[in-house]
Amino acid sequence: MARQERMMDPKKKLLDEKVVGIKRVTKVTKGGRRFRFSAAMAVGDGKGLVGIGIGKANEVPEAIKKGLQAANKNLVRVSLVDNRTIPHEAIGKCGRAKVLVKPAPKGTGIIAGGAARAVLELAGVKDIVAKSLGSNTKVNVAKATLEALKSVRTAEQIAELRGKKVEEL
Repeated sequence: MARQERMMDPKKKLLDEKVVGIKRVTKVTKGGRRFRFSAAMAVGDGKGLVGIGIGKANEVPEAIKKGLQAANKNLVRVSLVDNRTIPHEAIGKCGRAKVLVKPAPKGTGIIAGGAARAVLELAGVKDIVAKSLGSNTKVNVAKATLEALKSVRTAEQIAELRGKKVEEL
């Protein structure tokens, strides 16, 4: 058992992790209230790989652990230009949350708040402007940010899809 944990540890250390949000959820039964915890987690390597996961459990540490496992299963590769920004602006939607992400000049930094900032930092984006539109639910804003990043394509990827050279675009 301990040997198996050691084998899985090196992969876990490659990914940074952040808590997007923790909330206490209540189920009301005839015997009273039942409290549980829901933890939204984001993981990333800072080089274009990022994922989001949600874990629910009776205790906070267990919920975080489950959230990390879910996030590791949902990893996505993000297209970056010069390993610092995105090629073009995009909008991501999840529920009523909408997030607009725009590329920014070198030295701008990450101009984003809350859940969007956590996802962008873990994805390895260094210069970007993000605006949260609509709902401000942490989980949905994080998912919408990830959707926006997934929808971004580089000129090389578009040229390949169309069967042309980059110069022809």
